[in-house]
Amino acid sequence: MSSIQIIRDFYSPQEGFSRTLRICTPEGYDPSAGHRYPVLYMHDGQNVFAHHESAIYDTWCANHVLDSLVHQRHSEPWIIVAVDSTPHRLSEYSPWDEPRSRISARGEPYVRFFVDTLKPFVDHHWPTRQSPEWTGVMGSSMGGLISLYLGWRYPELFGRVGGMSPSVMWSYGRLFEHWTSHTRRWTRIYLDAGTDENIDPVGWPMFYGQATRDFYFHLKNLGYADHELALVLEPHGHHHELDWQRRLPMALRWLLS
Repeated sequence: MSSIQIIRDFYSPQEGFSRTLRICTPEGYDPSAGHRYPVLYMHDGQNVFAHHESAIYDTWCANHVLDSLVHQRHSEPWIIVAVDSTPHRLSEYSPWDEPRSRISARGEPYVRFFVDTLKPFVDHHWPTRQSPEWTGVMGSSMGGLISLYLGWRYPELFGRVGGMSPSVMWSYGRLFEHWTSHTRRWTRIYLDAGTDENIDPVGWPMFYGQATRDFYFHLKNLGYADHELALVLEPHGHHHELDWQRRLPMALRWLLS
Protein backbone atom coordinates (compact mmCIF):
# COMPACT_ATOMS: atom_id res chain seq x y z
CA MET A 1 0.00 0.00 0.00
CA SER A 2 0.97 3.62 -0.43
CA SER A 3 2.31 5.61 2.51
CA ILE A 4 1.72 9.18 3.63
CA GLN A 5 4.24 11.62 5.05
CA ILE A 6 3.04 14.85 6.67
CA ILE A 7 5.24 17.94 6.67
CA ARG A 8 3.97 20.58 9.05
CA ASP A 9 5.01 24.21 9.13
CA PHE A 10 6.25 24.26 5.54
CA TYR A 11 6.92 27.95 5.06
CA SER A 12 5.42 29.81 2.12
CA PRO A 13 7.51 32.97 1.70
CA GLN A 14 5.15 34.26 -0.96
CA GLU A 15 2.23 34.14 1.48
CA GLY A 16 4.08 34.90 4.70
CA PHE A 17 2.91 31.87 6.68
CA SER A 18 3.36 28.10 6.87
CA ARG A 19 1.24 25.34 5.35
CA THR A 20 0.89 21.61 5.90
CA LEU A 21 1.94 19.24 3.11
CA ARG A 22 0.82 15.63 2.80
CA ILE A 23 2.93 13.51 0.45
CA CYS A 24 1.67 10.11 -0.66
CA THR A 25 4.27 7.79 -2.14
CA PRO A 26 3.08 4.64 -3.94
CA GLU A 27 3.53 1.04 -2.91
CA GLY A 28 7.04 -0.15 -3.69
CA TYR A 29 8.43 3.38 -3.70
CA ASP A 30 12.23 3.24 -3.52
CA PRO A 31 14.12 6.50 -4.09
CA SER A 32 17.38 4.60 -4.58
CA ALA A 33 16.05 2.40 -7.40
CA GLY A 34 16.55 5.00 -10.13
CA HIS A 35 12.85 5.16 -11.04
CA ARG A 36 11.33 8.61 -11.51
CA TYR A 37 7.69 9.24 -10.67
CA PRO A 38 5.01 11.52 -12.08
CA VAL A 39 3.46 13.92 -9.55
CA LEU A 40 -0.12 15.03 -8.95
CA TYR A 41 -0.59 18.16 -6.82
CA MET A 42 -3.92 18.55 -5.02
CA HIS A 43 -5.54 21.37 -3.03
CA ASP A 44 -7.49 21.15 0.26
CA GLY A 45 -4.96 18.56 1.38
CA GLN A 46 -6.73 17.73 4.63
CA ASN A 47 -9.62 16.34 2.54
CA VAL A 48 -7.58 14.28 0.08
CA PHE A 49 -6.43 11.08 1.82
CA ALA A 50 -7.95 8.34 3.91
CA HIS A 51 -5.69 8.83 6.92
CA HIS A 52 -6.17 9.21 10.66
CA GLU A 53 -4.77 12.74 10.55
CA SER A 54 -7.00 13.91 7.70
CA ALA A 55 -10.24 15.87 8.10
CA ILE A 56 -12.73 14.57 10.62
CA TYR A 57 -15.44 14.15 8.02
CA ASP A 58 -15.49 12.63 4.53
CA THR A 59 -12.35 12.65 2.38
CA TRP A 60 -11.59 11.73 -1.22
CA CYS A 61 -9.57 8.62 -0.23
CA ALA A 62 -7.19 9.42 -3.09
CA ASN A 63 -4.51 7.07 -1.72
CA HIS A 64 -6.88 4.10 -1.86
CA VAL A 65 -8.12 5.11 -5.31
CA LEU A 66 -4.62 5.29 -6.75
CA ASP A 67 -3.60 2.01 -5.08
CA SER A 68 -6.57 0.35 -6.76
CA LEU A 69 -5.86 1.88 -10.18
CA VAL A 70 -2.24 0.74 -10.01
CA HIS A 71 -3.18 -2.79 -8.95
CA GLN A 72 -5.70 -2.98 -11.81
CA ARG A 73 -3.03 -1.66 -14.21
CA HIS A 74 -5.13 1.36 -15.12
CA SER A 75 -2.38 3.72 -14.00
CA GLU A 76 1.29 3.65 -13.19
CA PRO A 77 2.35 4.72 -9.68
CA TRP A 78 2.18 8.46 -8.99
CA ILE A 79 3.32 10.61 -6.10
CA ILE A 80 0.50 12.79 -4.77
CA VAL A 81 1.37 16.06 -3.03
CA ALA A 82 -1.62 17.53 -1.17
CA VAL A 83 -1.48 21.05 0.25
CA ASP A 84 -3.76 21.94 3.15
CA SER A 85 -6.04 24.94 2.80
CA THR A 86 -6.68 27.51 5.52
CA PRO A 87 -9.85 29.22 6.81
CA HIS A 88 -9.17 31.86 4.13
CA ARG A 89 -9.31 29.39 1.23
CA LEU A 90 -11.86 31.39 -0.78
CA SER A 91 -9.43 34.29 -1.02
CA GLU A 92 -6.35 32.09 -1.40
CA TYR A 93 -7.90 30.16 -4.28
CA SER A 94 -9.19 33.35 -5.96
CA PRO A 95 -7.15 34.60 -8.94
CA TRP A 96 -9.46 37.63 -9.10
CA ASP A 97 -11.59 39.64 -6.69
CA GLU A 98 -15.21 38.53 -6.38
CA PRO A 99 -17.14 41.78 -5.80
CA ARG A 100 -20.50 40.02 -5.33
CA SER A 101 -19.12 38.36 -2.20
CA ARG A 102 -16.67 41.11 -1.19
CA ILE A 103 -13.81 38.59 -1.39
CA SER A 104 -10.39 39.98 -2.24
CA ALA A 105 -8.10 37.79 -4.31
CA ARG A 106 -5.06 36.25 -2.65
CA GLY A 107 -4.54 33.72 -5.41
CA GLU A 108 -1.38 35.26 -6.81
CA PRO A 109 0.79 34.59 -3.72
CA TYR A 110 -0.59 31.03 -3.56
CA VAL A 111 0.22 30.45 -7.22
CA ARG A 112 3.73 31.84 -6.75
CA PHE A 113 4.15 29.50 -3.77
CA PHE A 114 3.21 26.56 -5.97
CA VAL A 115 5.52 27.52 -8.81
CA ASP A 116 8.53 29.02 -7.01
CA THR A 117 8.65 27.10 -3.72
CA LEU A 118 6.55 23.93 -3.62
CA LYS A 119 7.29 22.34 -6.99
CA PRO A 120 11.07 23.00 -6.80
CA PHE A 121 11.09 21.53 -3.28
CA VAL A 122 9.28 18.37 -4.40
CA ASP A 123 11.45 17.98 -7.51
CA HIS A 124 14.58 18.32 -5.36
CA HIS A 125 13.63 15.86 -2.61
CA TRP A 126 11.75 13.18 -4.56
CA PRO A 127 12.70 11.42 -7.83
CA THR A 128 10.15 13.11 -10.07
CA ARG A 129 9.50 13.47 -13.77
CA GLN A 130 9.41 17.21 -14.23
CA SER A 131 7.90 17.62 -17.69
CA PRO A 132 4.29 18.88 -17.93
CA GLU A 133 2.89 15.65 -19.32
CA TRP A 134 3.91 13.99 -16.04
CA THR A 135 2.84 16.79 -13.69
CA GLY A 136 -0.80 17.29 -12.72
CA VAL A 137 -2.82 19.63 -10.52
CA MET A 138 -6.32 18.95 -9.25
CA GLY A 139 -8.96 20.30 -6.90
CA SER A 140 -12.65 20.78 -6.29
CA SER A 141 -14.82 23.90 -6.22
CA MET A 142 -12.45 26.86 -5.72
CA GLY A 143 -9.63 24.32 -5.75
CA GLY A 144 -10.82 23.35 -9.23
CA LEU A 145 -10.73 26.98 -10.30
CA ILE A 146 -7.17 27.56 -9.09
CA SER A 147 -6.10 24.25 -10.72
CA LEU A 148 -7.45 25.39 -14.07
CA TYR A 149 -5.81 28.77 -13.57
CA LEU A 150 -2.44 27.09 -12.92
CA GLY A 151 -2.88 24.91 -16.02
CA TRP A 152 -3.73 27.93 -18.17
CA ARG A 153 -1.03 30.22 -16.82
CA TYR A 154 1.76 27.64 -16.53
CA PRO A 155 1.15 24.99 -19.20
CA GLU A 156 4.89 24.42 -19.35
CA LEU A 157 4.68 23.09 -15.77
CA PHE A 158 1.23 21.50 -15.37
CA GLY A 159 0.01 19.44 -18.30
CA ARG A 160 -2.73 17.47 -16.55
CA VAL A 161 -5.49 19.49 -14.88
CA GLY A 162 -8.48 18.22 -12.93
CA GLY A 163 -11.41 20.44 -11.98
CA MET A 164 -14.13 18.69 -9.98
CA SER A 165 -17.11 21.05 -9.69
CA PRO A 166 -14.78 23.94 -10.58
CA SER A 167 -15.94 27.47 -9.71
CA VAL A 168 -15.46 28.78 -13.24
CA MET A 169 -18.29 31.28 -12.74
CA TRP A 170 -16.20 33.10 -10.11
CA SER A 171 -15.65 36.82 -10.62
CA TYR A 172 -18.24 36.95 -13.42
CA GLY A 173 -16.49 34.14 -15.33
CA ARG A 174 -13.10 35.80 -15.63
CA LEU A 175 -11.46 32.47 -16.52
CA PHE A 176 -13.46 32.43 -19.76
CA GLU A 177 -12.13 35.91 -20.57
CA HIS A 178 -8.50 35.00 -19.90
CA TRP A 179 -8.37 31.52 -21.46
CA THR A 180 -8.75 32.65 -25.06
CA SER A 181 -6.56 30.20 -26.99
CA HIS A 182 -5.14 26.69 -26.92
CA THR A 183 -1.89 26.68 -24.93
CA ARG A 184 -0.25 24.61 -27.70
CA ARG A 185 1.26 22.44 -25.01
CA TRP A 186 0.69 18.80 -24.10
CA THR A 187 -2.68 18.93 -22.34
CA ARG A 188 -5.15 16.69 -20.53
CA ILE A 189 -8.07 18.42 -18.78
CA TYR A 190 -10.79 16.70 -16.76
CA LEU A 191 -13.99 18.56 -15.78
CA ASP A 192 -17.00 17.33 -13.86
CA ALA A 193 -20.02 18.49 -11.86
CA GLY A 194 -23.51 17.45 -10.92
CA THR A 195 -25.89 18.13 -13.78
CA ASP A 196 -28.06 20.40 -11.64
CA GLU A 197 -25.49 21.10 -8.91
CA ASN A 198 -25.85 24.52 -7.36
CA ILE A 199 -25.04 26.23 -4.08
CA ASP A 200 -25.36 29.72 -2.61
CA PRO A 201 -22.55 29.96 -0.04
CA VAL A 202 -21.50 33.58 -0.50
CA GLY A 203 -24.62 35.51 -1.34
CA TRP A 204 -25.32 34.54 -4.97
CA PRO A 205 -26.30 31.28 -6.67
CA MET A 206 -23.51 29.23 -8.27
CA PHE A 207 -24.80 26.81 -10.93
CA TYR A 208 -21.97 24.32 -11.30
CA GLY A 209 -23.47 21.97 -13.88
CA GLN A 210 -24.29 24.74 -16.31
CA ALA A 211 -21.02 26.66 -15.80
CA THR A 212 -18.83 23.55 -16.11
CA ARG A 213 -20.60 22.50 -19.30
CA ASP A 214 -20.21 26.01 -20.70
CA PHE A 215 -16.49 26.01 -19.90
CA TYR A 216 -16.04 22.61 -21.57
CA PHE A 217 -17.57 23.93 -24.80
CA HIS A 218 -15.53 27.11 -24.44
CA LEU A 219 -12.36 25.01 -24.49
CA LYS A 220 -13.66 22.86 -27.33
CA ASN A 221 -14.22 26.01 -29.37
CA LEU A 222 -10.60 26.98 -28.71
CA GLY A 223 -9.45 23.78 -30.40
CA TYR A 224 -9.02 21.32 -27.53
CA ALA A 225 -9.61 17.82 -28.89
CA ASP A 226 -11.43 14.88 -27.32
CA HIS A 227 -8.19 13.23 -26.23
CA GLU A 228 -7.26 16.44 -24.38
CA LEU A 229 -10.55 17.22 -22.70
CA ALA A 230 -13.20 15.26 -20.77
CA LEU A 231 -16.52 16.31 -19.26
CA VAL A 232 -18.60 14.28 -16.81
CA LEU A 233 -22.00 15.57 -15.66
CA GLU A 234 -23.44 13.36 -12.94
CA PRO A 235 -27.23 13.29 -12.51
CA HIS A 236 -28.15 14.17 -8.93
CA GLY A 237 -24.54 15.07 -8.11
CA HIS A 238 -24.07 17.50 -5.22
CA HIS A 239 -21.37 19.92 -4.05
CA HIS A 240 -19.91 17.61 -1.44
CA GLU A 241 -16.80 15.60 -0.60
CA LEU A 242 -18.69 12.31 -0.96
CA ASP A 243 -19.63 13.19 -4.54
CA TRP A 244 -16.03 14.03 -5.42
CA GLN A 245 -14.91 10.85 -3.66
CA ARG A 246 -17.38 8.84 -5.75
CA ARG A 247 -16.21 10.34 -9.04
CA LEU A 248 -12.49 10.31 -8.24
CA PRO A 249 -11.73 6.77 -9.56
CA MET A 250 -13.19 7.68 -12.95
CA ALA A 251 -11.48 11.07 -12.89
CA LEU A 252 -7.99 9.75 -12.08
CA ARG A 253 -8.31 6.82 -14.46
CA TRP A 254 -8.81 9.28 -17.33
CA LEU A 255 -6.59 12.11 -16.12
CA LEU A 256 -3.53 9.98 -15.26
CA SER A 257 -3.73 7.52 -18.14
